[in-house]
Amino acid sequence: MKKHYGLRWAFFIGGLAILACGVALTIKGQRYGVGSWDVLHVGLYKNLGLTIGTWSIIIGLIIIILSAIILKEKPRIGTIANMLLTGTFIDFFNAIIPDVHTAGAQLACFVAGVIILGIGDAIYITANLGAGPRDSLMLIAVEKMKLSITVARTGMEFIVAVAGYLIGGPIGLGTVIMVFVLGPVIQVSFKYSQKFYNRITA
Repeated sequence: MKKHYGLRWAFFIGGLAILACGVALTIKGQRYGVGSWDVLHVGLYKNLGLTIGTWSIIIGLIIIILSAIILKEKPRIGTIANMLLTGTFIDFFNAIIPDVHTAGAQLACFVAGVIILGIGDAIYITANLGAGPRDSLMLIAVEKMKLSITVARTGMEFIVAVAGYLIGGPIGLGTVIMVFVLGPVIQVSFKYSQKFYNRITA
């Protein structure tokens, strides 16, 4: 993995762009809810202005600072790049993808968004250039509180979703579905992404 640095960055940036496109699609289909963190981002956007992508960056920055203080470690460049690029890409795709208003169109956007988000997540993980801020927070909970990854991730997602809902974020059945569906989509996609990476670098 130390070799092919340029290719790894291509996977990293491309994966984040695909991931952000998926996030934007779920936002377009928010009648059915969005991912836990995006419930918070959309809620902040509705109440305080700025853009959803900007709030993604701000929350990510806060988490990075807290993680650095708790772990007493400097964040990896991939973690910082993840924060900046994801928020920027979310705003880009949110601007160019048209709003949809019918239930069927929003459902199509939501389903496509979840699948595309999972594929993008798998591709960026393949690059192995550093976890995103929110994944870092989960790992801190695992290490410091001696929790399992499942408990830490589920608990974190629940707290964030509730906080976002309380300030007006769009929570729905889709939010719950994402908790159970996104993991398998990422797992399957990662297998193929890893195979493709290994094939072109062999």
